[in-house]
Amino acid sequence: MRILIIYGTVEGQTRKIARAMEEHLRAQGHAVTCCSAIDEPHSPEEFDLVILGGPIHAGHYPTALRHYATKHAGALNARPSAFFSVCLHIVSGTDTALKEALDIAETFTASCNWKPKRIEQIAGALKYTQYDFFKRFMMKQIVKSKGGSTDTEHDHEYTDWAQVKRFCEEMVVLTKEAPVKA
Repeated sequence: MRILIIYGTVEGQTRKIARAMEEHLRAQGHAVTCCSAIDEPHSPEEFDLVILGGPIHAGHYPTALRHYATKHAGALNARPSAFFSVCLHIVSGTDTALKEALDIAETFTASCNWKPKRIEQIAGALKYTQYDFFKRFMMKQIVKSKGGSTDTEHDHEYTDWAQVKRFCEEMVVLTKEAPVKA
């Protein structure tokens, strides 16, 4: 199966997740192309499955990812496609946090006229060591109010790697059941 993974990233966690997907799917024998939305990536027409992913930052996804999804909405809608949304807010596990993150993802896909077969929410990471003083201070305050780690000397990864693998495997099954529309 030919699979395209396009990601937008801010601090690198979404890229790390996309590369883990690439590695897992290649190990399963699939031909995988993985690239940043900034790098003028391939058109979806060449692929059986297309997975796009991006992080939520201040309620928005990276602009390059939005441009790619909007430009290729027709091709994305004509084949199995999925969106993985990387969000630290879902770490709390509350229904409210999950719904808020899903609403942002659904608003994004709708604004691009894209109807992915699946939206997966994946927890991200706190990259304290990469933040400037202001962002580190703000993130620490937000995380403190949610009961998370405020140790700014270290980064904190919350990504569930088993979930990432399951998502990939489930998308392969979905693609086999509902291939590209002729």
